[in-house]
Amino acid sequence: MSAEPPALAVRRLTLTRFRGYDSARLEPDRRPVALIGPNGAGKTNLLEAVSFLAPGRGLRGARLAEIERIGSPPGAGWAVAATLDGPAGPVEIGTGREPAREPQGSRKPTDRDRRLVRIDGHAAKGQTALAEHVAVVWLTPQMDRLFLEGSSGRRRFLDRLVFGFDPAHAGRLSRYEHALRERARLLRDGRFDEGWLGALEDQMATTGVAVAAARREVVQRLRAACARSVGPFPGADLAVTGAVEDWLDEGPALAAEDRLRQSLRDSRRHDGGGDSGGGGAATGPHKSDLSVRHAPKDMPAALCSTGEQKALLIAIVLANARLLAAERGAAPILLLDEVAAHLDPDRREALFGEILALGAQAWMTGTDEAVFAPLADEAGRFHVEDARIRPG
Repeated sequence: MSAEPPALAVRRLTLTRFRGYDSARLEPDRRPVALIGPNGAGKTNLLEAVSFLAPGRGLRGARLAEIERIGSPPGAGWAVAATLDGPAGPVEIGTGREPAREPQGSRKPTDRDRRLVRIDGHAAKGQTALAEHVAVVWLTPQMDRLFLEGSSGRRRFLDRLVFGFDPAHAGRLSRYEHALRERARLLRDGRFDEGWLGALEDQMATTGVAVAAARREVVQRLRAACARSVGPFPGADLAVTGAVEDWLDEGPALAAEDRLRQSLRDSRRHDGGGDSGGGGAATGPHKSDLSVRHAPKDMPAALCSTGEQKALLIAIVLANARLLAAERGAAPILLLDEVAAHLDPDRREALFGEILALGAQAWMTGTDEAVFAPLADEAGRFHVEDARIRPG
């Protein structure tokens, strides 16, 4: 099993006051990365650090303050820095929590939960700029219930896939969610200011339909790619469902914007009351869902066995990576937390083979080095114990 070097790879990763690491430095080559060590050693923390090279709240969805190493000076902040090889050449990325500052005349630091981003030494306007340089997709044990729990996790999973094809999706999604929160605040406070609400709802209509359209397009392409299943991984039948998606099926985007705008206007009183949770919105892409079926069995993923659900998730991630590699010249960085260990030998070898064929830098964790034996010398290995890392 051999492959061309991946076009997107972390070549240096530096952590400062991040989770259990006061400081750490890791210098992988362009091969897949196997992180081996006992439970609680700090392997998943390294995957989480890599996940912060992309927009969002990382693979754990944590608040920024929760990530700072326990015992650090109050307000010290945390940081992740990386050098990446990308299709356009090397790029330096730095991100972390803004250190708290002492207001003038006060001895107590402020506690600003703000994430800073620097790209090639220059401050970025926001974390959405990261999507222009890196795509990261992950599977974790917590995602084993993705098909069984609420739709919010499936939307986040889908949006991470969309970021790779359409980096501007991150900014549109951020603007939509900001307008949604501002509208919710006004409605909760009973401030039915026509001009203010109208402006927010106009932004929600234009960005919301664009968000839904981007998801819909990527799902259509993934559906075709998933039909070409890989080895023992089943074909997945995908669809994104919701009112806005239905409107896009029925007519042009401008008509869908008008319908969403009118729906938001008509539901102000309802959205501001207890029935909607006190200030939400009954309609919009924040209500959409990703529907997945096991294609060979024509069965909803939620009714499949745990093993089949994991295989479906892997099939979707691999299809996404194949599409990105073909279109952007770079497969996404894959973060696979304890995934290989829970596959049967045939599926494990098929997963490794696909990773190598794609030229993807996959970061994988496991407690048993034997799990990664099929990779031989085609993966770099690092042993992790008590937040200490050693190569080999």
